[in-house]
Amino acid sequence: MNNKISNTQPINLRLTVLSLAVIVGLTGCEQSAPREIDEQQSQANNAAQSKQNDEQQLELQVQKRQSKNAISFAAMPQGMVHESVTMHRPGLQLQLMPPAPIDDMAFKSEQDRENYLKSQQNPVKQVGTEPVSTFSIDVDTGSYSNTRRMLNMGKLPPNDAVREEAFINYFDYGYSAPNSIATPFNVHTEMATAPWNEHRQLLKIGIKGFEIEKADLKAANLVFLLDVSGSMNAPNKLPLLKTSLTMLTKQLDENDSVAIVVYAGAAGVVLPATKGNEQQTISAALDKLAAGGSTNGEQGIELAYQIAAENFKKGGINRVILATDGDFNVGTQSIDKLTELVASKRKTGIALTTLGFGQGNYNDGLMEQLANIGNGQHAYIDNINEARKVLVDELSSTMQIIAKDVKVQVEFNPQQVAEYRLIGYQNRVLANEDFNNDKVDAAELGAGHSVTALYEITLANSDHKQIDELRYQSKEDKELALATSNELAFVKVRYKQPDAEQSKLITQAVATPKGELPLSQASQDFKFAAAVAGFAQLLKGAKYIGDWQYEDCAKLATANKGIDTFGYRSEFVQLVNNAAAL
Repeated sequence: MNNKISNTQPINLRLTVLSLAVIVGLTGCEQSAPREIDEQQSQANNAAQSKQNDEQQLELQVQKRQSKNAISFAAMPQGMVHESVTMHRPGLQLQLMPPAPIDDMAFKSEQDRENYLKSQQNPVKQVGTEPVSTFSIDVDTGSYSNTRRMLNMGKLPPNDAVREEAFINYFDYGYSAPNSIATPFNVHTEMATAPWNEHRQLLKIGIKGFEIEKADLKAANLVFLLDVSGSMNAPNKLPLLKTSLTMLTKQLDENDSVAIVVYAGAAGVVLPATKGNEQQTISAALDKLAAGGSTNGEQGIELAYQIAAENFKKGGINRVILATDGDFNVGTQSIDKLTELVASKRKTGIALTTLGFGQGNYNDGLMEQLANIGNGQHAYIDNINEARKVLVDELSSTMQIIAKDVKVQVEFNPQQVAEYRLIGYQNRVLANEDFNNDKVDAAELGAGHSVTALYEITLANSDHKQIDELRYQSKEDKELALATSNELAFVKVRYKQPDAEQSKLITQAVATPKGELPLSQASQDFKFAAAVAGFAQLLKGAKYIGDWQYEDCAKLATANKGIDTFGYRSEFVQLVNNAAAL
C-alpha cells in the first residue's frame, strides 16, 4: 500500500506540473492574441492615415493647379441676366455648371479632338489644257495664328491646319489703295524667280481695298455671341475672350450698339442692345461671364441673329461676332445644317465673324466655314497682341465691307506660260463658269483689306517643265506667237457693291517680262511674301519646293523684313526657326 502511494506520487506530481503548464500556456495564448490583433489594427490605422495624408496632398496639388490655370466656375451671378430679357425657351433657365476635373491623360487625349478640314496642295496645271484659274478671295488669317500657337508650344501643326493663303494674307505688303470708293480696290502684280526653284517663276497678284478711317465707319449694330460652355474653361479661352471684346468696345461710340448673347446648355441674353459709349455697362456684363455646361451653338446663333434683326441699322454695319472654341457638342452637330442656317441669315444683311480661342477641342474647320458662308471673316486669337491686331488695328477691315462676292480669274497665255500652280485657296477654288454667275457666293473685302495670291509658273520656253508637252500642237505656231505676244496673263476681278446684286468687272493685263527676273531684283515685300509661302508649303509637306529648307526660308525672310512696325515679320522668323528645331 505504501509502495503504491509512493509510486503514484511522481506521476501525480508530473500531472500537476503538466496541468499547470497547460493552464499557463492557455493563459499566455489568450494574452498574446489581443497583442497581435492590436498590432494589426495599429498597422491598418497607420496605413489608412498614410492614405488619407496622400489623398489630402493630391487634393492640395489639384487645387493649386486649378487656382493657377482655371477661371471661376461660379454659376451666373444673381441679376446677371437683364430683367427685361426673356430666355430663348419659355421657362428655361441658363445655368452654368462646373465641368468635371480633367486629368492629364484626358487632357492629352483631348488634343486629338481638334478638327481641320482636309486640305491638299493644288496640283500643277498645264496651260494648254486648262489656261484659266478661278477662285474666291480669302481674307481669313486664323490658320496662321493657330499654327503660331502650336509652334510656340513646341509642336508642329497637322498638315491640314496649314492654309497657305492665310499665312500669306496675314502680312501687309504695302499695296497702294484707291483714291475713291467708287473703285473699291486696286490690282497689283509682280513677278520674279521662285526662291525654291530657279526654273520657276512666282506671279504675285495683290488687291488693296479702299481705306476708311475709324472715325468714318458706319454706325454698327453688333451682337456678341459668346460660348460659355465648360470647354471654354481655360485662361486662353474665356478670360482672353473677355479682354479681346473689351478692347473692341472701346473703339465704339454712341451711334453704335452692342448686345451680348451667351450659350451653353441653353442660350440667353445677358445684355440687351446697349449704346457703344456705355463701356462700363458692357464691360461689367463681360466680366460676370463664367464657364460651365455643354454647348448648343445652333440655339445661340438663332438667338443672336434675332437680336441683330431687332436692332438692324439700315445702311450701317450689322454683324454677329461669334467667339468660341468651336466645340458644338449639343444640338445640331452637322456642319452642313449649321452652314445652311448661317447662309439663310446672311440674306438679311447681317454678317457673321468668327473668333476662335483655345486648344484641345478647337474646331477650325467649322469656324472657317461658318465665316465663309456668313459673309464674314475668321480669325484665331491666341494672345492679347492678336486681339489688338484684329479688333483694334484692323477694325475697319474687320467691320465694314466695301465689296462683296469678290472673285478672281486669271487666264494664262499658252505662248508664254506652260504650267501654273495656285499656292493655297484650296477651299476657295471656283468653277470657271461661276465667275460670271452672280448667284454664286464669294468672299467679302473689308475697308483697307489686302489680298494676295501667288502662282508658281513655268514659262513656255523652259526646258524644265513638270508635264510633258502635248503631242498634237503646232510648234511653229507657238514659236511665232511667242515672238509677238506681249501679255503673260490676263487678270479679271468681279465684285458687287455692298448693297448691290449685280456684279462689276475690273481687268488688268500682266505684261510679258523683258529678260530674266531674278529674285534679287524683286521688291522686299515680294521676297518676304515668297518666304511666307515657302514656309507654309514646308509645314504642309514640301511637295513642290525640292530641297529648300527652313534655314533658307529664315534667311530670305530676315533679309527682307523691311519696316516692321509691329514686329510681325520678326516674329515670323522666330516661328521658322522654331519649326526648324522641331
